[in-house]
Amino acid sequence: MKKIFGTEIYDVIVIGAGHAGIEAALASARIGCKTLLTTLSLENIAMMPCNPSIGGPAKGHLVREVDALGGQMGLAADQTCIQFRTLNVSKGLAVRALRAQADKKIYQAAMKEVVENTDNLDVKQVLVEKILVEGNRVGGVSTETGEVFHATAIILASGTYLNGRIIIGETIYDGGPNGQRAAIKLSSSLIDLGIRLMRFKTGTPARVDGRTLDFSKMQRQSGDEPPQCFSFMTTERTRNAVDCWLTYTNERTHEILRRNLHRAPMANGVIEGIGPRYCPSIESKIIRFPDKERHQLFLEPEGLRTQEYYVQGMSTSMPMDVQVEFLRTIPGLERAKIMRPGYAIEYDCIDPLQLKSTLEFKTIGGLFSAGQSNGTSGYEEAAAQGIIAGINAAMLVKNLEPLVLKRSEAYIGVLIDDLVTKGTAEPYRMMTARAEYRLLLRQDNADMRLTEHGRRVGLVDDDRWEKFRSKKEDIDRATKLLLEKKLTPSVEINEKLSAAGLDEIKSSMPLSELFRRSEVRYEALRKIFELPSISDEAARQIENNFFYEGYIKKQSEEAAKAERLEEKMIPEGIDYDEMINLRAEAREKLSMIKPRSIGQASRISGVSPADISVLIVHLERQRRSQP
Repeated sequence: MKKIFGTEIYDVIVIGAGHAGIEAALASARIGCKTLLTTLSLENIAMMPCNPSIGGPAKGHLVREVDALGGQMGLAADQTCIQFRTLNVSKGLAVRALRAQADKKIYQAAMKEVVENTDNLDVKQVLVEKILVEGNRVGGVSTETGEVFHATAIILASGTYLNGRIIIGETIYDGGPNGQRAAIKLSSSLIDLGIRLMRFKTGTPARVDGRTLDFSKMQRQSGDEPPQCFSFMTTERTRNAVDCWLTYTNERTHEILRRNLHRAPMANGVIEGIGPRYCPSIESKIIRFPDKERHQLFLEPEGLRTQEYYVQGMSTSMPMDVQVEFLRTIPGLERAKIMRPGYAIEYDCIDPLQLKSTLEFKTIGGLFSAGQSNGTSGYEEAAAQGIIAGINAAMLVKNLEPLVLKRSEAYIGVLIDDLVTKGTAEPYRMMTARAEYRLLLRQDNADMRLTEHGRRVGLVDDDRWEKFRSKKEDIDRATKLLLEKKLTPSVEINEKLSAAGLDEIKSSMPLSELFRRSEVRYEALRKIFELPSISDEAARQIENNFFYEGYIKKQSEEAAKAERLEEKMIPEGIDYDEMINLRAEAREKLSMIKPRSIGQASRISGVSPADISVLIVHLERQRRSQP
């Protein structure tokens, strides 16, 4: 019998030290809670088991938001980036996105250093096997080594390690990403607590030896000059140190894959988990898009001190001989040697419909969940959930109001609301199309939207707060002047505009009106009209605010209208069975999800506008009947 020992007491325990676990633990500790971060391996803190990059469409927005709240991912990405590149530059501002190639090992080392030097935070290499519950509240965790740790709040951030199974063709074994151990018994503990689990699958491509690649047959993908940064606190601009490379599959590649589909685990029934629709394996692409002549692949360096290249777009679980054969049909990879095989991983995750908007379980007080254990995919989605779970666990410990971000406030709000209101039938990936108010949720204004929230909960330090206030004052002051200063057509004014390369004006207008022209920049107007000198970041935000003013106003009005439904709160413990006019499906969904407001109820799949009307009438009758 295993000897139980150890009675150390913490405020918060975080299970897992991936991207969700790190942000959760740092948030909790920085707010002032005594926190324990557990990990299967100290060497794999902040490991990037998949692509060597941070950001991208919608994901880059999440990184900026985590940073604005006082999180760590943006700072670490800036510190360890080896190439910055802005995506969708030819499209509108709302979908433009920053993406950084990171040096994986340096990123891990940077995060590990921060974690190990944060006050109130202990880090332990230990396998948690069981969550201890007393009544309907968490009490602590027990571990493989017999240690028991007690806590008021516990955050599950186990990623893809829960009952993980690695699949490479006919080769199958229990394990986590990159050959790590899997957490087998923890899944059983969750089931014993009555928690519903789902079985998902994700995958990764082979890593190839850069010395065996012929880059002359590929298209160079260089970084931005000058490079941008993720964090609002970063002052030193990272230099672009590497290039990425673009190549394509071809008909020979597809023929080899088609010929071997009977050996594909996803096709022969070996893989049971549901995979991500928006990041399919190469064999899935061949099946789903039979008429497509080629698929693009990006060769991405994994770091400055390694020859490993990540073959982005070539995720696979095919047998090794097939992987070698089809890789060598690709231009530039004819002599490629595989350093790590592509593989699929099946894992357990929870049904997120069991969570509140705070990421706390509805039925177990003090138990939170964040990251891929909630059915999401991606480092950025994990970090975004992690910081919210860490904040709200700390708020629970301190008996303070939790932080719930609205859909009109942040992509983080969209992400969490989608999970806890709609659930997910496949690994959830954040996309700009999921946000109704994406012009309000731009990358450039994440600090204006969220820094005050971070300050309220205790995550934004004095330096960040002072920098935010200074930028906000600059924006407000310059905006006021631009609105107040009137331009009247005259020879003098038009000569000044022409000298600056701007078109003349023919009618009177406020100076701000000039920003409706896409080519107008604040700095050019500052020199002509004696405007205050402000930072480039503040200037860009002013330009964007005025250029998109009409659209921003419309989305703001729509958000305000939707907010009225969010303010109509639904009492806890309401009995939906009493509402005989509700359809059976709506009654079942509302009873299961327990929405906090009419607005959230209206977004539940299976709840119709007619059902919402019944619910509103019922709540109004209840209100009137109260003394």
